[in-house]
Amino acid sequence: MTKADLVKAVYERHGGVSFLEAQRIVETVFDTMKGKLVGGEKVLLSGFGAFQVVGRKDRRGRNPQTGEIIVIHPRRSIVFRPSKLLRF
Repeated sequence: MTKADLVKAVYERHGGVSFLEAQRIVETVFDTMKGKLVGGEKVLLSGFGAFQVVGRKDRRGRNPQTGEIIVIHPRRSIVFRPSKLLRF
C-alpha cells in the first residue's frame, strides 16, 4: 500500500472530505509522526504497533567483494514493533 492508496481510502470512506482534504490529512499525520520520531519520541498507534528510534553503535563489517574489514559508523534507525493484534 502506498501513500496514494491511503489518500484514496480516506477519500472514499469519508464522503464529506474532498480529495485534496484527504491528501492534507494523510500528509499531516505523516508529518506529525516524522516530527515526533526525529525528536526521539516513540509513536504508538493502539491496535497497530509502535515506531521508535534506536541508536546503533559502531561495529565492524566486511566488504564482501574484497574481504576488507571496515568500520560501520553509528547511526539511528526506526524500529517497528507490531501490536499483539497484528501478530499471527
